[in-house]
Amino acid sequence: MTKYPIMAGAEPFYIEGSEIGVLVSHGFTGTTQSMFFLGQYLAEKGGFTVIGPRLKGHGTDPADMAESTAEDWVRSVEHAMERLQKRCQKIFITGLSMGGTLTLYMAAMYPKVFAGAAPINAAVFLNNPAMAGLAFGLGLPETVPGVGSDIKKPGITELAYPVVPVPSVRQIYALMGVTRDLLPNVTCPLLAFQSREDHVVNPANAAFIFDNVSSVDRAQVWLENSYHVATMDNDKELIAERLLEFVHRLSG
Repeated sequence: MTKYPIMAGAEPFYIEGSEIGVLVSHGFTGTTQSMFFLGQYLAEKGGFTVIGPRLKGHGTDPADMAESTAEDWVRSVEHAMERLQKRCQKIFITGLSMGGTLTLYMAAMYPKVFAGAAPINAAVFLNNPAMAGLAFGLGLPETVPGVGSDIKKPGITELAYPVVPVPSVRQIYALMGVTRDLLPNVTCPLLAFQSREDHVVNPANAAFIFDNVSSVDRAQVWLENSYHVATMDNDKELIAERLLEFVHRLSG
């Protein structure tokens, strides 16, 4: 298998802190760059131990992503969880886009591990016939135009693949479908963020997620001044502040 170098700025990160740990996951075709501000904020303002894994096949080359699977992405997050488990007494998880999907998946699969979950513009469905047609179609191109940098704030660019590898489309559909059916198994406190105007993930996901998890302690935050990559957009400080409050409240 070809060894692909990691792009500058796409490296996984780990910030040592207290016995409160936070796992932050980037999304589909994206990189850890999209989560670094949030991770650094939580480490500096909260003193938490923060880990930002690089999902397999991401931050290298689209051909690398084409060879990775939804299971690989889950394993990437599980390995980060295991590292935090060796260091921390309480663990929280958050993620953007598919990272939010992984956040919900992990909260459902490991209810005794996570003290709280905070998906950001998470997807459990796309309502996108054009994208769905790429999952099992014949005679398809290797890639289609990318979905990165949906950001309202001028001059900000997400470090993400400029294209979507077509083999990866079926993988995200698999992950979304499984996670959608697992939502009732999410019981930990939930803080769900959703951009009101999102050109990648249908905002209707927010209500669906909120209505189908079993969490008694749950809250929803609408982001009024950001597009999809909200962790790099005008509301990034709001997300960081609300998440900091969430973790403090539940770890006290």
